[in-house]
Parts: sequence; C-alpha cells; structure tokens
Amino acid sequence: MSAVAAGLAAALSAWGWWEYRRHLRNVAAVTERIHVNGTRGKSSVTRLIAAGIRAGGTRTFAKTTGTEPRMIFPDGREEVIARPGRANIIEQLGVFRRAAEEQCRTIVIECMALQPYIQWVAEHRIVKSTIGVITNVRADHLDVMGPAVEDVARFLCNSMPRGGIVFTAERDLLPVLEGEAARRKTRLVAAREEEVTEGEIRRFSYVEHRENVALALRVAEHCGVKRAAALAGMQACQPDPGVLRVHRIRYFHKEIEFANAFAANDRDSTLMIFRRLGVGSAPGRKNIVIFNSRGDRIQRAEQFADMIAADMGSIDTILLTGDLTGAVINRAIRKGASEEKILDLGDAGEEQVNVVFEAVLDATPEKSLVIGVGNIGGLGHAMVHYFQNRGEEEHEGSPSPARPEIQNS
Repeated sequence: MSAVAAGLAAALSAWGWWEYRRHLRNVAAVTERIHVNGTRGKSSVTRLIAAGIRAGGTRTFAKTTGTEPRMIFPDGREEVIARPGRANIIEQLGVFRRAAEEQCRTIVIECMALQPYIQWVAEHRIVKSTIGVITNVRADHLDVMGPAVEDVARFLCNSMPRGGIVFTAERDLLPVLEGEAARRKTRLVAAREEEVTEGEIRRFSYVEHRENVALALRVAEHCGVKRAAALAGMQACQPDPGVLRVHRIRYFHKEIEFANAFAANDRDSTLMIFRRLGVGSAPGRKNIVIFNSRGDRIQRAEQFADMIAADMGSIDTILLTGDLTGAVINRAIRKGASEEKILDLGDAGEEQVNVVFEAVLDATPEKSLVIGVGNIGGLGHAMVHYFQNRGEEEHEGSPSPARPEIQNS
C-alpha cells in the first residue's frame, strides 16, 4: 500500500512540475502583464485598463474576480468562469493559458488573493507582472491584513513587481506605498482624480469614479496608447456587473431612485458614494440606506454600526437585512444613534425581498434615494434584481430632476 501511495505522490509531483513549467511558458508568451490589486475598484480598473489598451490596437486579455469572475477576450467578448468549489488562485493558470492561446501581447488580471502570503505567491509565482496596480487602500479585511489600515497598505504591496513600475490612485497612505516601493526598488506613479474632468466622466453610461479612470489612463498611456483613444475605449467598455448604477422606479405617485452600491463595504468608500450621489442635498427627497449584513463579516458589521452613529445624520431611514442585525442596532445605539430611524428586517430570505421594497415604500412620502451597501451576497443579489426589473436605468449624461448633478468624490 505504501508503495502505491509513494508512486501516486511521485506522479502528482511530476504532473505539478510539468503543469507549472507549461504555465511559465504561457507567462513568457504574454509579454506585458498587469496585476491589479487594492481594496476597492479592482474589477472596474481591470476592465478600464484592458479597454484602454485594446483601443490602442493591442491584443489584450483580461480577467476580473469581483461580483462575477469573468474572462474578457481581445474582441470584448466575455466568459463567466464556472467554479466547482471555492475560489482558488490556481484558476489564474488557466487564464494565462487562454491568453496565450489567443496570442495576446497583454494581460490585465485582477488579484484574487486576500491572505498576505498568498498575494505574494500570486504575484511572484503566478502572474510575474511587468506592471503593478494598487487602486487604493481602505479599512477593510482588517481581520486578515490588519489590525491597522497601514498594515493593509503594506500587505497589498506584496503584489508589487520587484524592480518594476506600480501605479496607484491612493492618496492618504501614499507615503507607506512609496516606502514599500523604494524597498523593492520599484518605481511608484500616483494618479490623481483631477486628471479627469467632470465632462469626461459624464460620458460613461454608469457611475464611475474619476480616480479609477485617471489610474487606468496612466497605465494605458504608459503602454503607449494615446489618452484620447484610451479614454474613448474606456467609455465604450462594458462595466462590471457590480458597478454602481442608479435605477429610477415610479410606483403610483412615488419616485424611488435605487443605487446598487453593495460593493461599497468600508466606511471611506461608502461615504464617497454618498457624496457622489448628493445625499442630503435634494430638498424633499428622503435618503434611505439598506445595509445587507453577512454573518462572516463581523468586523464590517461593527464598522457600519459605528457609521450609523457618527456619519449618517443625513440619512432618514436605515434598513438592516441579513445576519447580525440585532448586534448592529445595539452597537449603533450604544454609540449614540437614534433608534427611531433604524428598522430591523432581519434575514427575510431571498424569496421575501418584497418585504424590503414595502419598507422602502413606507419610508418614501414622494421621492427617495435608496442606497444598498454592505454585501451583495444572499439578499443583496435579490434586491438588485428586484429594483432593476422594476426601474429604468439612469445614465450619468442625463440625471433625473429628482437628483442633483453627481458631485465630485
């Protein structure tokens, strides 16, 4: 029996060695490799960079992990990645194989690792990037990369190519990134949202962040694509399924605008979206937040409870769904939040999403802005589909009379 086990182990070891050697050949075949890491906006920035480089005429392959893992081919066609189990960075090998088969010169690939060491493995053993990207650094996943946000910044630098170049849109923790880049003898380039005008951002068919576009433009220009061509490609590209969109619903004499911001699950990103959507700036319009909580994101629930107490004075009604809702309310009240404007809907289940809609209707006298945040999983997906199916999509170029012009973040 031991001989059989030893033989099997040897065969698996040989197969693993052969598979990795094949992967290295695929990596060498795709000469320009862009690895996108960061706390927020990775999927959007991956898509923007790929679209900008494609617009310059380079055969480009892309892979996003965000709301729904997808491969994006040189002609813009997309293919959903079916996962038989949990996400595993080994799937990146198959992505490189497809990119090589498509004879692509460039790949833009979103980092799918969370654990700091796995991020290092993803970069230095799998992607071997020629260009690194760190979108931003936010106070999220502190249980894995914390405890402080400065620790998150340092761990994200595990995806930096040693001796290469890295682009970022981060501001507050830029000195930390600069120190890590210097230690790795890597050049760091910072993009700023002011590099993209409000007029340029309004040509996108969805709510995109200026800093994301500025970052993607910097990368595309580094790859030899003229700014005008890259920007046109980005404005025409298909956004990620989880991108921030606003849908307007007219229900009898009520007008509801629903913003799918479930990808915003840290304080900075959430407050940034509040500003962009003009929360508290439209007289006569009620502001409603739906927080969908997950039982395995305790720290995120605590952070949201603190936000209720400290940052949501302009929010009229807060609806809590999912897990840990009672704990969120108790913590928020202890921190000084008003209990009157918080409604606990609990874990209604996906088939009872109409309970949420009824609560929104009750909280809407005539007009309301409803923002979904926290987590897209479970009831989050159901809510997005529910509101989308009942509303009309609102584009940035023609904001509704009920909503002021999108403000700068």
